[in-house]
Amino acid sequence: MLLAFDTATPLVTVAVANGSDVLAESVAVTPMKHGEQLAPQIEAVLAEAGVHRTALTAIAVGVGPGPFTGLRVGLVTARTLGHVLDVPVHGVCSLDVLAVEAVATGTVSGDFAVATDARRKEVYTARYDGTGVRRRGPEVLRPLDAATDLPVVGEGARLYPDAFGHAVAPIRPSAGWLARAVAESRVELLGPEPLYLRRPDAVAPGPVRPVS
Repeated sequence: MLLAFDTATPLVTVAVANGSDVLAESVAVTPMKHGEQLAPQIEAVLAEAGVHRTALTAIAVGVGPGPFTGLRVGLVTARTLGHVLDVPVHGVCSLDVLAVEAVATGTVSGDFAVATDARRKEVYTARYDGTGVRRRGPEVLRPLDAATDLPVVGEGARLYPDAFGHAVAPIRPSAGWLARAVAESRVELLGPEPLYLRRPDAVAPGPVRPVS
């Protein structure tokens, strides 16, 4: 029994699955409230599926790339639950989950790209072959530097149509597809560490210089 969640985008998504069978899935309705919404969503999804947390055998969590604060909420929660329940925690690149869903649902055929919102007028992007295997990236780029005529999955294509003229679904990672991708061994499993492509906005202050 696998609990999966992703906090790499403005909306939290949570699912519980038995193998490839997704028993329940939830997507937050209020953006940018990761810390307030993740734990209640986990409880609600487990309740809907009729699964007690002690029945979980693994946890899968999206590791980004994404904003520092959102990723931190998801990864701390995943590590804590993994420790308390004594189950493995699998990290997965959130862009790979979008790629798996796009291939499985037939919105792409042949090579394609994934682009998500990195803020600061940039995108997180990666290139994939027709089977959903990542061939390049992830990296953070200005939209015009990542521009392509290939089909582009993810929110970045909608935000920057001048750079990505062929936008296709899905838009944001789904925890249900994260669970399926892990169960079917369709993604690379990583440690539960954040995939940051830039330094966090908040940094510790430097040493105080003595007054001369």
